[in-house]
Amino acid sequence: MRTNRSILIVEDEAELAMAIEFHLSREGYKVRRVGDGATAIAEASRNPPDLIILDRMLPGLAGDDVVIRLRGDARTASIPVIMLTAKAEETDEVVGFALGADDYVRKPAPMKVLVARVAAVLRRREAGAKAQDVLSSGPITLDRARHEVTVDSVPVQLTATEFRMLATLMAARGRVLDREQLIDNVLGSGVAVTQRTIDVHVAALRRKLGSAAGWIHTVRGVGYAYRVPAADGVES
Repeated sequence: MRTNRSILIVEDEAELAMAIEFHLSREGYKVRRVGDGATAIAEASRNPPDLIILDRMLPGLAGDDVVIRLRGDARTASIPVIMLTAKAEETDEVVGFALGADDYVRKPAPMKVLVARVAAVLRRREAGAKAQDVLSSGPITLDRARHEVTVDSVPVQLTATEFRMLATLMAARGRVLDREQLIDNVLGSGVAVTQRTIDVHVAALRRKLGSAAGWIHTVRGVGYAYRVPAADGVES
């Protein structure tokens, strides 16, 4: 299926970057590529792409720092990021997600796998954009069409994954969702991540919600639910 979605590749290995560009271009994506973090930030701010494929080990400004800066800028905060890295430890994956990555692909990844992950991340983003309903409960309002979240009418900047996490929990209207359900709904079925990844995303989401963090309950041994905070402040 052809697409006009734009992809920014941030990779200092020229041969690998050209290979990724070739395979994505063949699928109809409009591809740009840069070789360092500082240029990536400037390019994403000037002309925001629909998705960024980001090497974690870059000369100068590292990929981790690039994600932090992208998430801190309203112009680029919601752009999905797939981190591409040779680091294979589970802790590295958790750190990548905690920084705001939407997916994490280990090198050397078959091009078919990478292209499929790009399509999956964009599908999740587009599915959220097509939903026109506004979810509002307590101090939090989430507008799927505008991709906006406010706490007591104050805008909160969330990553694409954090936005889907909050939308999924709010839409469940108090039902408890286990970590497997959240992985399927937020990250996509078949994505190879640990259940701890969900905990990392929830922790990051709570930090950003500030005074409204208590609306996301931890149901020990099960998962999470969006509910009115307990009067004593103690979670389920």
